[in-house]
Amino acid sequence: MFICRRLLQLGTLSALLAGCSTTAPSAPNTVAGQPAAESTPAPIRIGPSAPTPGSELADDAPAALAANGTLRPEVRTFVENLATERQLPLDPMVAALAGSRYNATVARLIAPSPPGKKIWRSWLTYRSRFVEPKRIGWGVEFYNENRDLLNQAAQRFGVPAPVIASIIGVETLYGRNMGNFRVLDALTTLAFDYPDPAKPERATMFRGQLADFLTLVMKDKLDLETRGSYAGAIGMPQFMPTSVMHYAVDGDDNGHIDLSNNTRDAIMSVGSFLSQHGWQRGLPVFAPVVLPADPTALVDGGLEPKQSWGTLTAAGARLQPGASASGWGSQPLGVVDLVEEARGTAQYRVGTPNFFALTKYNRSYFYATSVADLASEIEARVGR
Repeated sequence: MFICRRLLQLGTLSALLAGCSTTAPSAPNTVAGQPAAESTPAPIRIGPSAPTPGSELADDAPAALAANGTLRPEVRTFVENLATERQLPLDPMVAALAGSRYNATVARLIAPSPPGKKIWRSWLTYRSRFVEPKRIGWGVEFYNENRDLLNQAAQRFGVPAPVIASIIGVETLYGRNMGNFRVLDALTTLAFDYPDPAKPERATMFRGQLADFLTLVMKDKLDLETRGSYAGAIGMPQFMPTSVMHYAVDGDDNGHIDLSNNTRDAIMSVGSFLSQHGWQRGLPVFAPVVLPADPTALVDGGLEPKQSWGTLTAAGARLQPGASASGWGSQPLGVVDLVEEARGTAQYRVGTPNFFALTKYNRSYFYATSVADLASEIEARVGR
C-alpha cells in the first residue's frame, strides 16, 4: 500500500483496498487476503447505491435508518438479498442493522488524506516502529507464555512459531491494541456512507464485509457486540470478517471463534491464514543470496515470485559464504526492494514463496520484512 498513515487498524483491508503500491509501508494493523475464488460465496446483490451522505450524518445517528424510522432502501435491499442468498433469518438482521450507529470517527479515519503533500517512504523509519526493544521484549513474553500453543500451530500448519508470534505483535502488540470500535457500527458506516463517493468499489467491499459479519453472527460464530478496529478488523490478528469466515480456526472446538480473548483461536488462525496463502513448511523467508551491485532491474514490485535461482545467478547473484540452495533453490523467487525514497537508496533481499505469503497478510514489502525481522529477533532470544 501507499503510506497508509490513517490505516492503522484495518485487518484484511490492506488486501482489499485497491490502489496501493506493494512496496510502500502500509501500516498495521493490517492483515490481508480475500478468500480463494472457489471458496467465496456468491456476492450479495446490494442494489443501487444511494448518494453518500458522509459528514451530513451526525455522529451516533442511526446508520441504517431513514428519517421515518425504517431501513434505508439500499439497506433493505442489501439485507433482504443477504437473507435470501445465504438462507439466513431476516428479522434478526434487520434488528441488528436498525440498531447500528453512524460513527463519524470511523469515516474521518478512513477518509483519504488531503492531496498535495508528499510523504517519503522510508524502510528504516518503518522498521524502527515494529522491530524495536519493547515489541521484541513483549514478543519474548508472549512466546514463552504460549510456547506449547505456538508449537502446536507450527506443527499443524508448517508456519514457524516465531513468525506467528511476530504477526500478532506487529498487528496488535500481542493483544494490547485491538481497537474498541463496535464492528457493526464501523462496517455499516463504511458500507452505506463511505466518505469518498469517488470510490464506490470500496463501499461495495465493505458491504461484503458487513454481509460476512452478519452471517457469522447469525451462525453464532461471532457476537453482535464484537469490538475491533475502525475498519472492522477483529482480535489479536486483526482479521476482517471475510477472513474470519474463511481462515479463522476454532482452536478449542467450542463452536465459537474468539480472536480477541482466546489466544488459541488467534494463534491457530494466523497459522491457518498463512498456510492457505502459500506458506511452505521448511522454507526460509529470505534466501541467503548476495545480489549484484545494482539489482534494480531484478525488482518487479509484484506480490508473486517470478524469478528463478538460475536467472538470478545469470544476473550476477551468488550464495552467501557457507550457504546452500537446498530447498529454496528450486522455488520461484523475488527480489525485494526496501527503499529510502528521500535518499534515492534501497536495501535488497531475495524473497522465497514464504515472504510472498506474508505479503498476502498485508500488501507491503515493508510489512512482510518487518514481520520476518521481528520473528528473527524473538527466535534469537527464546531458543527452541
